[in-house]
Amino acid sequence: MTVVAVNDFVRRQVKGSGKTFSPDLSFEQIALHAEKQYKAGFFNSGYRDGVVIVDAAEEITQYFVCPYVKVTEETPLKAEIVKRRAEEDSYIQIRALKGKPLRAGKVQFILYRHDVLAENDEHSSDNEWELISIHALPEGLEDLPMGPVTMMRNQLELAGGTKAHYSSEEWAQAVHFWQQYAAIEPDIKAISTE
Repeated sequence: MTVVAVNDFVRRQVKGSGKTFSPDLSFEQIALHAEKQYKAGFFNSGYRDGVVIVDAAEEITQYFVCPYVKVTEETPLKAEIVKRRAEEDSYIQIRALKGKPLRAGKVQFILYRHDVLAENDEHSSDNEWELISIHALPEGLEDLPMGPVTMMRNQLELAGGTKAHYSSEEWAQAVHFWQQYAAIEPDIKAISTE
């Protein structure tokens, strides 16, 4: 019996989205791999009960594209007001207009348990777990801090958020990280700034 299903939300992670994606694996193949890794114990607790972070096997890291660049004083940035979904508030998205995408050092899968998704009627199946997000981490990083906008949405229980509370240390780490890295604008051909 399949334990991990594909949530509709993760299906936005395709080429041109500015997010981690795989040009080689289907979402169903990724969910199956996440399930295998989860069952084998290769996961950590997420930001609340019912959320887990599953580590991909090292050998499949090569099948994912890391969308991030390291921000320097020379990195041109673009700020744009966007929405993830119609029912959510707009937010300011920052993207790099130039830079060399970093090589993925590891990949993590974010799984939400059915009862957590059901709180806001965001489940796509009746499975115990659903794949919500895929994160390709730049080489040398062990964890990818949640984006401050997502943390804000969760803590304030806004539309699209999942109830959570974060410590001041978690907030500081997230802001610190996202001041150093940015996703490259997907419509821009990657150009090295070196």
